[in-house]
Amino acid sequence: MERLFPGRSQAMFARMLQVAQMQGVTGIQPRNLMNNTRRAIALAEWARDQGRLHPFREAVMRAYWSRGEDIENPEILGRLAEEAGLSAQQAVAAMDSPEYQARVDALRAEGMALGISGIPTVFVGNLRVVGAQPYEVFAEAARRAGASRRT
Repeated sequence: MERLFPGRSQAMFARMLQVAQMQGVTGIQPRNLMNNTRRAIALAEWARDQGRLHPFREAVMRAYWSRGEDIENPEILGRLAEEAGLSAQQAVAAMDSPEYQARVDALRAEGMALGISGIPTVFVGNLRVVGAQPYEVFAEAARRAGASRRT
């Protein structure tokens, strides 16, 4: 786990929690540390190859946001792979494999080339919406990108 800049993690979490509550999302566990997600992303790429990306992603999101689990821990990731219908043993081998680590590097390079500075980043036309934002921010971005409102 990596420590964020002092005070920054609390402010980021408070903002994210506020947006989540506005959207009716509950059960998010507070955290003072933010995981490095490199292994989890590599394992998600492996799960994609196995046809189990969505079940794996859901298991990881529940573990991280609802239970506050360390999603860089190989034992936890292996268990989450099993929850998604995958082999824990194969998952542990895949998460640090050069093939899947190279995919993580390629995804990061692609994001940097697109100017992505935060997660999530949503492109609306040529506009970027960065971070957890209320609906109104997305609606304004869509309007500015040329979308018209239909009633």
